[in-house]
Amino acid sequence: MKIFITGLPLEVGEDELTAVFGDFGQVKSLRIIKDRETGQSRGFGFVEMPVDEEAKEAIKRMNGGDYNGNRIKVAEAQEKPNTGGAGGGGGFKRNNNNRERSY
Repeated sequence: MKIFITGLPLEVGEDELTAVFGDFGQVKSLRIIKDRETGQSRGFGFVEMPVDEEAKEAIKRMNGGDYNGNRIKVAEAQEKPNTGGAGGGGGFKRNNNNRERSY
């Protein structure tokens, strides 16, 4: 199960967070999302735990808890909806002969 965590203190590292979730069971992967330019944590991340029951227990016990002075939210990650097509829809409108056309 993939878990989404938000509200993380900026100083928390992946090793520390792996150890915290490891108290509930095996951690398959963990990633704290970082700013591309500064490399600093953006305060959220993802944990993947292979055993659903352990992941659900981690969510139940950690959601809304205090983590180094920050209130964190922990929930099952939702998959991004597939919008289909590369780059998303789009197009433009232009006025041609006083009629609007979509392309």
